[in-house]
Amino acid sequence: MAGETSWISNFSYAPRWETRVYDSFSELDEENDKEESGVSMDDLLPDELLERIIAYLPTASIFRAGGVCKRWHEIVASRRFLWSLSHVMPQKPWYFMFTNCDQPAGYAYDHVLRKWHGIELPCIETSNWFVASSYGLVCFMDNDSRTKLFICNPITKRRRRLKQPPGLKFCDYSALAISVSRESHSYNVAFVKSKQVPDNFFQWDISIHIYSSEKMTWETTLTEVLIGWRGGDESVICNDVLYFLVYSTGSGPPGNRHALVAYNIDNRSSQGNLKRSFIDIPYSLTCGRLMNLNEKLVMVGGIGKQVRPDIIKGIGIWLLNDGKWEEIAKMPHKYFQGFGELDDVFASSGADDLIYIQSYGAPALLIFNMNIKQWKWSHKCPVQKKFPLQLFTGFCFEPRLEISP
Repeated sequence: MAGETSWISNFSYAPRWETRVYDSFSELDEENDKEESGVSMDDLLPDELLERIIAYLPTASIFRAGGVCKRWHEIVASRRFLWSLSHVMPQKPWYFMFTNCDQPAGYAYDHVLRKWHGIELPCIETSNWFVASSYGLVCFMDNDSRTKLFICNPITKRRRRLKQPPGLKFCDYSALAISVSRESHSYNVAFVKSKQVPDNFFQWDISIHIYSSEKMTWETTLTEVLIGWRGGDESVICNDVLYFLVYSTGSGPPGNRHALVAYNIDNRSSQGNLKRSFIDIPYSLTCGRLMNLNEKLVMVGGIGKQVRPDIIKGIGIWLLNDGKWEEIAKMPHKYFQGFGELDDVFASSGADDLIYIQSYGAPALLIFNMNIKQWKWSHKCPVQKKFPLQLFTGFCFEPRLEISP
């Protein structure tokens, strides 16, 4: 990023056999330098114990620890250390905010350190690409041809390009989701395509395509024509079930603008057909965002006004429990007002126990903690709005070092 020194530049991520020598960040004063009888705790700690201590640091601190000295760098870059990271507590998700519509430039908010980090994303070319994330991996797909599909770790920059998904080359709507196994690090990518049947606005071809990293192949698992409903761009995988939103084309009962489809990836089942697997949506939501929080499906949505359903009067959070929606929270009015002008759409994503919400019209970022039911603004993003119609959006991901696509 022009004019910025990336936080990641302090540490070159490399395997153990490519280690580089770094000078220590800390400087000893003259008294300590002269004190020959002093004993360094670092010399007393065996590598295994030092590994365990460093592994519990936030991700940004681990990178900086790798620049302290040669020994620490070798530890952080070793295969054994990376393996140990899989067995520590999950890292709190970061939120990457795009600050430029034409370029994938932006900042990532570190909830633990309460800091914004300037980072550059690999693979992605513009901010309007489709994005999905799970356990340290992020999936990017271009919004034009929808044939460029990448899996990457935005922290280590390691990446892989996937084969072009099968099915219709051009579709009207697409939804992208990814699910990563915490044990094996294998992953599934789900791609839902929706295309209008020619000359029939009420009929839509829906197809589901699943990519398996273990088989390294795509499989078209469902093709069906939905009547009165079309697909969209919102989906998520939770407990091996693919959930995606569909939208009414106007032929159904008034007020039912959205519905949720549940499709079991394991047995390739939607209980007979997609319509039978529909789950009603609470309220007449103007905007619905799906997310996986600790293998529980959570939805964030805008609640429309009765007289003007296209204008939202508030934002709610719901948890799907045994096929029923349980209301978790509604955004307090003072926070809702804090966004300024907010129309019917907004950005929202989450992981672990955190939900991030932002308006497209400003860099303000609001965080909701599911465990303690607490709302809190992030620290101010270091970017200023340069012109009235400048837009901001983003996504959250779990920062991890040990996982590669």
